[in-house]
Amino acid sequence: MDALLAPITAALGPLGPIVIAGVIGVMMIAVVAIMMFNQPEDPLAKLKKDQKRTAGGGPGKERLRQGARNEQLERFANFLEPQDVAELSKRQLMLRQAGYQSQDAVRAFHAAQFILGVLGLALGVVYVNFIVGTDGMDTQKIIMYTVGPGGVGYYLPQYWITKRVEKRKDEITSGFPDALDMLLVCVEAGQSLDQAITRVASELRASYPALADEFMVVSLEMKAGKDKVTVLNDMGERCGVQDVQSFVTVLVQSASFGTSIAEALRVYAGEMRDKRVMRAEEAANKLPTKMTLATMMLTVPPLLIILVGPSVHGITQLGNMGGPGQ
Repeated sequence: MDALLAPITAALGPLGPIVIAGVIGVMMIAVVAIMMFNQPEDPLAKLKKDQKRTAGGGPGKERLRQGARNEQLERFANFLEPQDVAELSKRQLMLRQAGYQSQDAVRAFHAAQFILGVLGLALGVVYVNFIVGTDGMDTQKIIMYTVGPGGVGYYLPQYWITKRVEKRKDEITSGFPDALDMLLVCVEAGQSLDQAITRVASELRASYPALADEFMVVSLEMKAGKDKVTVLNDMGERCGVQDVQSFVTVLVQSASFGTSIAEALRVYAGEMRDKRVMRAEEAANKLPTKMTLATMMLTVPPLLIILVGPSVHGITQLGNMGGPGQ
């Protein structure tokens, strides 16, 4: 056994056997994944699909009835989806807040984490063993440079989703006062709430696409016959913005107590305009505080050089003139 490991250790360093075992493991995982993706379709599933196509009157209707499910990801459902219902719901809500409304969003997210993690690990192995080499590197650096890229690749989708959620919330917050004003105009013009939401969604598409998508989802769900209160509550949960949740509460209470929706929209739209002005004033008041440090760093050192520099230069010259050689 030592005779077999000696050439490997001499070529790749003391961790050579571990590196080779890791590379073999990654290759085996890739081979198994390829084999599972290339599995033939189940005859029973194919028969059921043909029966649905025949009963539906053609492939077009069947495509409309099917959800946006990916058959390749369906095979790895137990691996790519959390088994805990609460964790699965939390992940679905996060992806919806990021703008990914597909039914396979959770599976695609975990698949991206797995693929990027394996690719990062493979790149780390190649970098350590074939580019820089293990000579002069201790065990800690070898492990860090090998496993580090895999960890970065694994957490990269999470970072991307988090940033996208924050950006989408900022966009919804910025465009919501304008959406309320347009909604108020449509309602006061005689349109129903459903028609007003549809019109606002089409008008906001160019400037605030995220908010337009949310209004369009609400419009489609209302047209499908879903309860209005449930639809509005789902919108507030999907957006994750406090202003939208308060707006949903106002509409639900207005519908419950039978008050005028136009009056409630007028009052709330005025509050949203005032709130937007206060946010702008808050940002403007924070600006001098943020600029103080930069101003001090860029202004004080040059000022000290201008004021103190000549004195320091004169003292230095006097010191040189009064030296031992004079």
